[in-house]
Amino acid sequence: MTTDALYQSHQQIQYDHRDELHHLLTTEGLRRETCERIFALTDSLTETSAVRKLPVLRGKTIVLLFFEPSTRTRTTFEIAANRLSADVTVVNLATSATSKGESLVDTIETLQAMQADMFVVRHAQSGAAHLIARHVAPHVSVVNAGDGCHAHPTQALLDGYTIRQHKGQVEGLRIAIVGDLLHSRVARSQIHVLKTLGAAQINLVGPKNLVPTEFEALGTRVYHDLDDGLQGVDVIMGLRMQRERMAGGVLPSDREYFRYYGLTEERLKVAAPDAIIMHPGPVNRGVEIDSALLDSDRSVILDQVTNGIAVRMSAISLVLSRSWSVET
Repeated sequence: MTTDALYQSHQQIQYDHRDELHHLLTTEGLRRETCERIFALTDSLTETSAVRKLPVLRGKTIVLLFFEPSTRTRTTFEIAANRLSADVTVVNLATSATSKGESLVDTIETLQAMQADMFVVRHAQSGAAHLIARHVAPHVSVVNAGDGCHAHPTQALLDGYTIRQHKGQVEGLRIAIVGDLLHSRVARSQIHVLKTLGAAQINLVGPKNLVPTEFEALGTRVYHDLDDGLQGVDVIMGLRMQRERMAGGVLPSDREYFRYYGLTEERLKVAAPDAIIMHPGPVNRGVEIDSALLDSDRSVILDQVTNGIAVRMSAISLVLSRSWSVET
């Protein structure tokens, strides 16, 4: 596909199907039509590796505000925005005014005065992206790149896209999410996307103190035994176990966790024969997943990383097209 053809494909998806999306803060309530639109645009972006730059967001300024470290997410957003020809600014938060007593809202208003069109926000506090969205001008959009234990919408979308890429569709699939569900913003967003896309069954698996039964209210099944939770599933998503929680006594040691909840070749046998292995990264080898499985053809984790760029290109272009094409 040529650059012109790819650009025309993008334009058709953007403007032939107007969408109400102005900010991307959560996947809760996100319509299936919107998810499919993002996936369709991502398909056009991944059809060729020759196209590295599109003039889609030329003249637009995207500010990456990362109040906590996340090399993978920040880098893919930066690459995505650059490939859409946006002007990208990464704020050095170690020396930003917020560390000198200025409030988050003051910082946003200052940056907005510099003609920002979009803020991509990563923050340790749940709800930070929503707070920012309430204080930006009507023409400015906000994308949540992860807030506290609340949401990580683009990660969930790229995971959904990766499943669709390998399985043809999400609808009708049985999916297991394994690990620290209680503190995971990724898992919460994934549950909403998977349900929206028609997953037949979502199993949440982990220790009792990290997968409370309250999660069943989201339409999932809770398991505290790994073998039970993996029975017949088509997709297994591991979650990163944070070592600071182990140090605080919330979790057992690495070895103890792997003994009961680590994915191995033997445990994989109870899943569907063609089950794929996923993880939002970074992975603790030999803790969440056996190292040999990570390097096997059952793992699609590197595909998730690759798809992260194209999905984020699609998401931010769709959000910005809404903000400068449709009345709020």
